[in-house]
Amino acid sequence: MPTYLPAKLMRLHFSEHHRYKGKPLYEAIVEKCLELKIAGTTVLRGLEGYGGMAQIHRSHLLTHELPIVVTIVDSAENIERLAPIVEGMMDTGLIAVSDVQIKRIQKRNPPANA
Repeated sequence: MPTYLPAKLMRLHFSEHHRYKGKPLYEAIVEKCLELKIAGTTVLRGLEGYGGMAQIHRSHLLTHELPIVVTIVDSAENIERLAPIVEGMMDTGLIAVSDVQIKRIQKRNPPANA
């Protein structure tokens, strides 16, 4: 049976038009996570969604306001350290934190056709 380690998964939900210090918010968050040596971060762009204001976020002919989800995985301690920093970067949005079990897969010599 594989051994999994306890960790935290943080999901940040906001719109692609959100910015932080002149750059897209998701870029600023990924850069901050890298600076803080957070284990992993992925940015996902949704097709459509809505949040607490019940305003639909989707691509239009003249504007793009697609939903963005940033997923961040690390130890509970590192997520707790990151949380107030990310909160300070966001004007509006949602932060969800969940307990997860993780196992890093890293093969030394991947097959040539992989």
